[in-house]
Amino acid sequence: MSFLHTIKAEERRILRSIVKRVHMKHHPKDFVNDYEADKIISAIAPDVVERLMKVGKDMKIDSL
Repeated sequence: MSFLHTIKAEERRILRSIVKRVHMKHHPKDFVNDYEADKIISAIAPDVVERLMKVGKDMKIDSL
C-alpha cells in the first residue's frame, strides 16, 4: 500500500493537478488521468510529495 491513501482528498487533488501540469505536460491527452497521476505520485518519495504540497498551496494551484 502506498502512502497516497494516507493523505487527505483535497491534498490528493492538488498533487494530481501539479503532476498533470508539470510532469505529464508532454504526454498524450489520453494518458493524462488520475490513475496515471497517482502512479507518478506513488513513485516519488514522500518527502518530495510534501514539498510539492507546500509549493502547490503557496502558489494557490488549487484555485486555478
